[in-house]
Amino acid sequence: MAIKPKYVKQLGNILLERYPQAFNTDFETNKDSVSQLTTVESKSVRNRIAGYITRKKGAQTA
Repeated sequence: MAIKPKYVKQLGNILLERYPQAFNTDFETNKDSVSQLTTVESKSVRNRIAGYITRKKGAQTA
């Protein structure tokens, strides 16, 4: 398991706190939601944030 950068965790947690209904355990859906809710221009950063949120949501349901 890779260590995520601090900014990925912080932004992921902020998005989950503000928009919990916008995310679920599907990476593709989360990727689209991150694109709509943020101004992140980098595709790799967007995907890291979406992946972090997907893992967090998966851990909550398990």
